[in-house]
Amino acid sequence: MFYEPINGHNLASNPLNAIVIPRPIGWISTLSKDDTPNLAPYSFFNAVAYEPPQVMFAATSNHAFGGLKDAVSDAQNSGEFVVNIATWDLRFQMNDSAVPAPRYIDEFEYVGLTKEKSEIVSCPRVKESPVHLECRYIRSIEMLSNDKASPNTVVFGEVIGVHIDDRVIIDGKVDPVYLHPIGRLGYTDFVHVNNRFNMDRPTWTSNSDDRHDV
Repeated sequence: MFYEPINGHNLASNPLNAIVIPRPIGWISTLSKDDTPNLAPYSFFNAVAYEPPQVMFAATSNHAFGGLKDAVSDAQNSGEFVVNIATWDLRFQMNDSAVPAPRYIDEFEYVGLTKEKSEIVSCPRVKESPVHLECRYIRSIEMLSNDKASPNTVVFGEVIGVHIDDRVIIDGKVDPVYLHPIGRLGYTDFVHVNNRFNMDRPTWTSNSDDRHDV
């Protein structure tokens, strides 16, 4: 099939979300202006730079209560946020924290997770998560949107502190099989990272041009 997104599609659900997969989940914790902790998962999330290390997450507006999503407005106002890694053991709490709760609700308490003090930033991290990235807000960019009242916003942050549970470090490397992260597929589907394969990155040599003569 072929379709132009501006004209819609004839499928039961949007296929685009099932094409760009798997997507890592940024489980973002922040503090509001009145110091209310906020926790929510974002599947539009990724690392975007090595030196200095930087990450991004993106969100639409808060359709239930208007305005920006809590994580976006909190990051903009406080200048910081934490990325917690969602794992297989925490899948239900991660999913429950996506509830469109009122701004005064502490999602840590709502889903039964423990707040742990961060080393550098003020917002708490999820104690039960094996990895946390403490981030300093860099900037946010408003993307294209079909509705000005419902902006699509990308938030960028510099990773200034990294917490890793020693149990997921094997032979000096973070082992994804021990980490058991989960990711987002399309629709209501998720994926559990429980296996891997390895491929060495190719190198270019003076003989590489010879391949075109074969």
